[in-house]
Amino acid sequence: MIKISVSIDVSNLNQAEAFYVEALGCKKIRDQGSKMVVLAVDNADLYLLEREPGSKPLKSSNIVRDYKRHWTPIHLDFLCDNVDEIVAKIVALGGVHEGGERGDWGSIAHCVDPFGNGFCLINEEQG
Repeated sequence: MIKISVSIDVSNLNQAEAFYVEALGCKKIRDQGSKMVVLAVDNADLYLLEREPGSKPLKSSNIVRDYKRHWTPIHLDFLCDNVDEIVAKIVALGGVHEGGERGDWGSIAHCVDPFGNGFCLINEEQG
């Protein structure tokens, strides 16, 4: 069996831990050194990694970490029962709600954590 873990670079580990635990219901598993926290949500682990803005994620590249809003073709979807309730928590904890949509299939909210990482909240209607 393969298990998925996701690593998320953040500029403030304490703020990130509070955001992912309080807004998204993740459970803290452990601290892993002074610059990493391991969280769990259902069947996936999230590794929050504190990294300085402007630091290089790859030695072989000129790319540097930037915690402004950014886009990536891979993002997280958090499946939930009440999108509106969780959006309110996200905004209260420094995240951003960028819109969404609703239909007979359910609802989706496009959100951003305080570090520019986009993700979605999804509630699928059971039919």
